[in-house]
Amino acid sequence: MINGLNHITLAVSDLERSLHFYTQALGLTGHAKWDSGAYLSSGDLWLCLSCDDPCPKDDYTHIAFDVSAEDFDACCARLEAFNASQWKVNKSEGRSMYILDPDGHKLEVHVGNLQSRLASIAEKAYSGFVWL
Repeated sequence: MINGLNHITLAVSDLERSLHFYTQALGLTGHAKWDSGAYLSSGDLWLCLSCDDPCPKDDYTHIAFDVSAEDFDACCARLEAFNASQWKVNKSEGRSMYILDPDGHKLEVHVGNLQSRLASIAEKAYSGFVWL
């Protein structure tokens, strides 16, 4: 039985550049690094950066990081100061900023949670929506 999300590993082309982005722009905590990778965290999230050849994706797959409503504007300003490219404009519940990391991985910083999303869908359901 699955208990939760264990960790996320991202392929990165330049470890130092990615470490700088994830620790300085997003504020993750660095724990260890080696020649071909690094471990970082934020809350219970464990992120591994692994040197490899990242491949571009054109679909909606992305990783969303939680940010408090109070910190959202400062977080967005910091990301803009790092010249993080935006890949989407938010049109859903909660405040979000959709950005690309230095290797083009699609990320989101989001204010909200599953309960707030479900509550907003209850008011205006997606096409074909059913409760499970």
